[in-house]
Amino acid sequence: MHWQGDYYRRVSANVIQRKGQQVKWQTVYDLLDEKGNVVMTEIQNWSMQQPGGKYVLDLEWKGEAKTDIVFGKTYVGGLFIRMPWHAGSRAEMVNAAGQRNQEAEGQHAIWTDLGIQVDGRDDLAHVVIFDHPDNRGFPAQWRVDTQFGLGTDKSWTEWRLDKGKTDAVRYRLIAYTGDLDPPDLTRQWKEFVKEF
Repeated sequence: MHWQGDYYRRVSANVIQRKGQQVKWQTVYDLLDEKGNVVMTEIQNWSMQQPGGKYVLDLEWKGEAKTDIVFGKTYVGGLFIRMPWHAGSRAEMVNAAGQRNQEAEGQHAIWTDLGIQVDGRDDLAHVVIFDHPDNRGFPAQWRVDTQFGLGTDKSWTEWRLDKGKTDAVRYRLIAYTGDLDPPDLTRQWKEFVKEF
């Protein structure tokens, strides 16, 4: 829960591919302990493309332990999306198992979709997150908060990463508009899995 600058240090931020069908960039950060020692080096490889009127954002996250690390069981942790929700906004959360809104909190699913009303649209704007079978703890256990925040949550169980070892996760986020189509999202998830 330490997001202040004294708990991380940027190593690099580079655009890998700036033109074409897909753009790519990478960030590298050292995560620091309270004494300023490097605990983990975090590498995020991102890519984005816009096929068929939707935005597809892929994330490959790698964390290399610089010391033995125990990740404790906490209330939050992992990739998280905060939407511009406010009381009275129309919104819905649906996962691949058909669980909705708070029913999806803490549940395992291969994908979860967040739809929210935005100004100027009659339909919902959606962001779906696909989990990958190679990720530790697959299928993801999801954090669904009461303000329609959504994330894959790795904090439900304690785990360790030994010095010199690397943990890696891969996710796909798709932003789109229109009706929610769970069978189509599952088909798209299967295509994502085949790519990697």
